[in-house]
Amino acid sequence: MARRITSKEASALIDQLVHLNRTAKVVKGGRRFGFAALVVVGDQKGVVGFGLGKAKEANDAIQKGIEAAKKNLYRIDLRGTTIPHTVTAKFEATRVILKPAAPGTGLVAGGAMRAVLNVLGVKDVLAKIIGSSNPHNVVRATMAALMKLESAGAVAQRRNIPLQKVFTGGYESTSENNAGAQ
Repeated sequence: MARRITSKEASALIDQLVHLNRTAKVVKGGRRFGFAALVVVGDQKGVVGFGLGKAKEANDAIQKGIEAAKKNLYRIDLRGTTIPHTVTAKFEATRVILKPAAPGTGLVAGGAMRAVLNVLGVKDVLAKIIGSSNPHNVVRATMAALMKLESAGAVAQRRNIPLQKVFTGGYESTSENNAGAQ
């Protein structure tokens, strides 16, 4: 289960700019530009966060976004270089699907989802964006999907069953079961 952490708990955060939006306000003397930066930060070891910064200058907006992202960090349960199980999530008109992949598959994800998974440290995953590809919605939907991830140990504890039963699904293949089915 994902849990919120502080930036002090995370080690050596890297940041990635997902989207920089320029706005213009027309005034008597001309145009006044403003910038909004969507930024994701992570340590590539299971910690990720996102933030939005707004300012009159692009660099200031990016710095504000980084600071906002550092206040919004989560530790996500990963399984090696991939995610523990398939998960879907929706935010507004955006739906995302994340599937675990075999080692060596690579990061098969597009747009803003790729940036989030990259700073999280996921190396092998299959991902799809369905509906709107608006970067703000994609980042929020991806974060919602990551929040739903649970490790096998957490599932076993929640169900009060041994860890091995989580992987077998509670169905043990024995010769007595097979003989009874015939």
